[in-house]
Amino acid sequence: MEQEFYQGLAHRVRVIAEWADPFTRRRLLDLAKRYDAKGGTSRSAPTERPLPLPLSRSTPPTSIFSGPGES
Repeated sequence: MEQEFYQGLAHRVRVIAEWADPFTRRRLLDLAKRYDAKGGTSRSAPTERPLPLPLSRSTPPTSIFSGPGES
């Protein structure tokens, strides 16, 4: 029963890690490994999704910065 408890915790931590920033993701995955070890299971390499590339942000339209009557 204790094994199932730690396996459940490891699974939940991995789900949370999918949404975390890279630094937090690494720490959460390390935590999940420790839970796996306590539960008597081992995962060789946690599967990580690649991070999405940031959307390129161009400068806002000039109409936001200047308009009629503004200097």
